[in-house]
Amino acid sequence: MPPRASWTGQLKCSLVAVPVRLYNAVSSSHRITLNQLHKKTHRRLRQQMMDPEEGVTERTDIVKGYEYEKGKYVIINDEDLDRIKLETNKVIDIVQFIDADELDSMYLNNPYFVAPDGPVAEEAFRVIREAMKATNKVGVGRVVMTNREHIVTLRHEDKGLVLTTLRYASEVRGSAPYFEGIQNGDIDRAQLQLAKQLIDSMATPFDPSQFNDRYQDALMDVIKAKIDGSEPVIAQEEEVGKVINLMEALKKSVANAPKKKPPAKSIKKAAKAKTKKAKRA
Repeated sequence: MPPRASWTGQLKCSLVAVPVRLYNAVSSSHRITLNQLHKKTHRRLRQQMMDPEEGVTERTDIVKGYEYEKGKYVIINDEDLDRIKLETNKVIDIVQFIDADELDSMYLNNPYFVAPDGPVAEEAFRVIREAMKATNKVGVGRVVMTNREHIVTLRHEDKGLVLTTLRYASEVRGSAPYFEGIQNGDIDRAQLQLAKQLIDSMATPFDPSQFNDRYQDALMDVIKAKIDGSEPVIAQEEEVGKVINLMEALKKSVANAPKKKPPAKSIKKAAKAKTKKAKRA
């Protein structure tokens, strides 16, 4: 059974329109959640909406409102929201293309897989995907989701496309106030060389599968231990001392850095050479 689409509509690029489906590309199902319980009964607590005068409020009595003055609200209902008719309500409208490395990662938000909505849409979908792949370009556009118009990027990925919502410029803080106190000054060449050597020794291809949430794993160990009635083993936090002698710290770091393995291609070539040599013998 195919996964359930979170959004369906049209992918529009100039006069070309392709029916597509969006699927959430990330999942939080493996994240451990802790419930709030009563201290004595251990029964799960329920959150209730309270009016200062009316008391507990039923869901049917809850409306949405915007505070335009202190203590004064204008009520916004579903009919009001339905009146907002943008061309991007059911359309991913691509308005420009940029180089793949042009986008600042500060703006990246949530990713979605994009697939054609049915066999009829596949041909046009493949054409757009292959054209983006050949030109190494990323599409930038707009779409309305969750009662908000998002800026989005569209890039090719395997046999499909990936749409990523972006933060607006007004949402991203400028770095100047946070970095203005950092002074520019001369850097010791020997220290810089060691730092570069350290970085080079630690440079390897990124593999996300090599990382896991160790805090979540440790929390699950504590949970299992408490269920079994045993004493949980708590990992001690590693102490990080202050850097007193930068040069000495750099030298020790370089000395302790793992030795880099030869590239995969080199290993394959060595294995082939070894096989040929064995056959000759």
